[in-house]
Amino acid sequence: MKTTATIAFMGLLLLASGRLLAQQTFPIYTGTVPDSQPSAVQETSVTLANGGVRISNVVQPNLTAFLPAAGTANGTAVIICPGGGYTRLSIDSEGYDVAKRLNEFGVTAFVLKYRLPNDESQVDKSIAPLLDAQQALRLVRQQAAKYNVNPERIGLMGFSAGGHLAAWAGTQFARPVGDNVGPASVRPAFLVLMYPVISFSDTLKHTGSRDNLLGKTPSAAQIRQYSNELQVTAQTPPTFLVHAQDDKTVPVNNSIVFYQACLRHGVPAEMHLYPKGGHGFGLNNKTTKDLWTDRLRNWLDANGWLSK
Repeated sequence: MKTTATIAFMGLLLLASGRLLAQQTFPIYTGTVPDSQPSAVQETSVTLANGGVRISNVVQPNLTAFLPAAGTANGTAVIICPGGGYTRLSIDSEGYDVAKRLNEFGVTAFVLKYRLPNDESQVDKSIAPLLDAQQALRLVRQQAAKYNVNPERIGLMGFSAGGHLAAWAGTQFARPVGDNVGPASVRPAFLVLMYPVISFSDTLKHTGSRDNLLGKTPSAAQIRQYSNELQVTAQTPPTFLVHAQDDKTVPVNNSIVFYQACLRHGVPAEMHLYPKGGHGFGLNNKTTKDLWTDRLRNWLDANGWLSK
């Protein structure tokens, strides 16, 4: 048996470390992308010196599916929203790498390349990311049988600004955005929020994320609407949070206020705070031997999401 091989199959099939890993990339919309307008904006992809990939100016949002090894899928799926301050997507370290780790749990993972707010290519940049996240939830739910996924076990994970998007989708599902909402539910079964931007309040905001999504002079009503800790209800999905106390980019209190809101509304929540680690550590916080993915696996298992 070959240890590595590349085979075309609805995208790309990779045989690595003796097991088959399927990657299938497909658009989330057919036809015209909603909330879009003609422009000269073109997607750009930059590979950093360390091999990291950053994508900007997304105009055609898509999903890349990562499938667990044959026979190991347990029916749970997670849609991953990479971070990047609503200006770029850290699609590898906060997307593809995480998807592969989730596959080891038997979880089917979908990395969402969502549109970043852009006045040139979007009619209303303040709703474009949420449109894409909600459509991704609809699409995975509609295609659940194809991927051997339980449509009631589709969660949403987000990192940094992607965490804002995940929390946004997890608190606004009762009022889907866009004109063609359809009957499919856009409520995630659970949320995984990694050093998330939660609040757009002056004291907790990540300035870049708020400015990119709402502009430099948002109204008080907009700030409240986009501050996810103020939108939690008893229907908010169970939530898992991870943050570092010394995060200088997104203050740790973002996670804390969301956890407190969950407590007030009786939403099951688990939070892991590390003394150090800074921001954007992805899979591995190098300041500790503890792996947050082990904590996540335990949480998923305790809630029955790893059972077949």
